[in-house]
Amino acid sequence: MPRVAVILPDLLQGAGMTAVLERYFSPVEVESFAGVGGVLCTGGNYYDWYFTDSATFAANVDFFLPRRNQCVVLIPGKGDIVATGGDTPRLIGTGDTLENLLEGIGRTLASDRSPEEVSSDELSAREVQVLQLVVSGAINKEIADRLNISLNTVLTHRKNITAKLGIKTISGLTLYALMHGYISTEDIAL
Repeated sequence: MPRVAVILPDLLQGAGMTAVLERYFSPVEVESFAGVGGVLCTGGNYYDWYFTDSATFAANVDFFLPRRNQCVVLIPGKGDIVATGGDTPRLIGTGDTLENLLEGIGRTLASDRSPEEVSSDELSAREVQVLQLVVSGAINKEIADRLNISLNTVLTHRKNITAKLGIKTISGLTLYALMHGYISTEDIAL
C-alpha cells in the first residue's frame, strides 16, 4: 500500500487531493500537511510519494531534493502530465480533465521508480544555456541575441529540449532547471 504525503498550504487543495487519492486509489495511506514541518515530525522518510505544488517545492528545495524521485509536483496547465526521468519529480498539470489527472496519478502510484533510474536524454551545454534563458523569461529573439545564434537555432534548441524532457510548460522547465542546479531559487520569482 503506497504511503502518500500531500503537502499543500491551501487547505481546500490538500483536502481535495487527499479525497481524490483515497477515493480512486484505495488502498492508499494518505496524510495531508500544510507545510514541510509536519512531514519532518514523522521523520521525513516515512512516505513513498510526496504530492506538493510548485511554490512549496521551490520554497523547500532542501527537503525535496533528496526525495526528488518520489515527488509529484502539481503545476498549473492542461495536458502536462509528465513522467520525467528517474532523478526528477513527476509533474502533473492540474488544468486537465479528471480522467487524465487520474490516469497520470495512477501511473505514478503504480510505478516502481528507483533512484538509480536516470534519464538517458542529457541536455547539451548549449541547450542548458537556452533553458536557463527561457526560464528567466527571455523571449526567443533575446536568447538569439545573447547567445549570438540565429532565431531558427533557438527554436531548434527549444524543440529538442521539449522532446528530450517531455516538458512543455515554463513552470515545468523551471522545476527541471532547479532540480538539476541550472538555476537557483534566487533566480526565480516565487
